[in-house]
Amino acid sequence: MNSLVNIVLFGIVGAVMMAALLGLLLVAGDRAPRKGVRVAFGAVSVAVLLGVPASAALGELAAGAGYGTAFISALAVEIIIYAANIALLPTVMRRAGRSTADRPRPSAAVLFGGLAVSAVLALAASLLALALS
Repeated sequence: MNSLVNIVLFGIVGAVMMAALLGLLLVAGDRAPRKGVRVAFGAVSVAVLLGVPASAALGELAAGAGYGTAFISALAVEIIIYAANIALLPTVMRRAGRSTADRPRPSAAVLFGGLAVSAVLALAASLLALALS
């Protein structure tokens, strides 16, 4: 499979899964504000953030590409998922009761911090794919 197709496919799947999880958390959080619900959604989110990029990296490794290509593929998928989360931030803030006048504007440090976390998650996902291949 072409690397770009692999990145787009798994990136869209990951972004949709994270958006669905976020929507479910908003709905379930209103109905049952227990800590267990949030912990369960957090665990599923980590599974998505590791599983989807690991699947993309595993696809690259299965196609005969090297570890570097698998890591870049996992990183690109993580960045797409991160971008979807940043795009959904205003909706979440509105739903959480914040006014629309206080639109969240993440600073550059927060955005770069998120990219650093994405790189660490991509590293973990690509190492998981390497172990599974």
